[in-house]
Amino acid sequence: MTEASDRNRKAGNGEDSIYWDKSKNRYIGAVSLGYNSNGKRNRPKVSGKTKTEVRRKLKDLKKELEAGVKTSATYSVEQAITDWLAHGLKGRDKGSIDTYKSLAKNHVVADLGKARLRDLTADALDCWLDEKSMVLATSSLEMTLSILRRSISHAQRRDKVMRNVAELVEVPEGRPGRPSKSLTLEQAKTVLSARQGTWIHAYVVLSLLVGIRTEEVRPLTWDRVHLHPSDSVPYIEVWRSVRKRGETKTTSSRRTLGIPRQLVVVLEAHKAAQQRQRKALGVPWSDSGFVFGTDMGEERSAYTVRQNFRAMLADAGFSDPKEWTPRELRHSFVSILSDHGIPLEVIARVVGHAGTGTTEKVYRKQIRPVLTEGAEAMDEIFDDGPPAEA
Repeated sequence: MTEASDRNRKAGNGEDSIYWDKSKNRYIGAVSLGYNSNGKRNRPKVSGKTKTEVRRKLKDLKKELEAGVKTSATYSVEQAITDWLAHGLKGRDKGSIDTYKSLAKNHVVADLGKARLRDLTADALDCWLDEKSMVLATSSLEMTLSILRRSISHAQRRDKVMRNVAELVEVPEGRPGRPSKSLTLEQAKTVLSARQGTWIHAYVVLSLLVGIRTEEVRPLTWDRVHLHPSDSVPYIEVWRSVRKRGETKTTSSRRTLGIPRQLVVVLEAHKAAQQRQRKALGVPWSDSGFVFGTDMGEERSAYTVRQNFRAMLADAGFSDPKEWTPRELRHSFVSILSDHGIPLEVIARVVGHAGTGTTEKVYRKQIRPVLTEGAEAMDEIFDDGPPAEA
């Protein structure tokens, strides 16, 4: 049979047909399903640039019909992403939602948004991921593909599409991620001498000398800070974070940590200054208030902390303050302790990493024992310490 005659061949009753539509410059495939109750012929169609593509689409269409699923021929990737962002992120914290929205907008919708979801192919996604691997780190690639997979799954549950084609592809290796850095001991001492008497100085001293996560520092309240306990060394209770519902990152992250002497001095001065400032503004001061709250007593944003931290680095003489983030104070804490010879298993307990065994589970349920190894080491390392606040 010639190509021309094949293009124009009529299908028999109940037979699939594939023909060329000159006006659309595409092959059309149709499945004959008889007639509707109103007497109109029921003949769903698909289209494609090649017969092979149309045959595949017809096969998928039959599977949908057999499964009783009626997918949309016009439902787009952008619509699937929008629906998932609106309904599939319940219970997530704002930071995670913002990250998902940014990746979805800039990498999924921007590249694939106009594509009809049912026409999406594994080959097309492989090509797309290969292109993305030139600009995104592997972790960002994984999250981007996860967004697409979850959006399509959300659409599947609503009979918008039969299969999740994003489950058929793998994430290629992306660009190397931004490596985390840590301050050297000399750099740390320089930073601790900058912007003394400010809230960001106290924030950095606590982060660097105790090593808690930035999302654990921002929600820290004064009732969790014990500068002069009668029966123990000074300590803080790291029991909350800015994550959804206030949990720490993991169960082992909930810990009670001793704090170095020089941090006690800094926090005492910071607390007194905060009380004076609130009184001057007529804002009530409370033991349950944020240690590093705004002048009005509100929790500071991650953006504000980051900007003030970088300004502090600039004052300390750093030529590239924008290359640093507050989370690297925690990396610096670990690095400095390790360089000082503190065993890694001790560091892991202090910073709240998982897998530390029975001791971690016991202290997590009670205030004692206070984990003092980090504080004792920091008192020795920074024996000259930051100068006492005025």
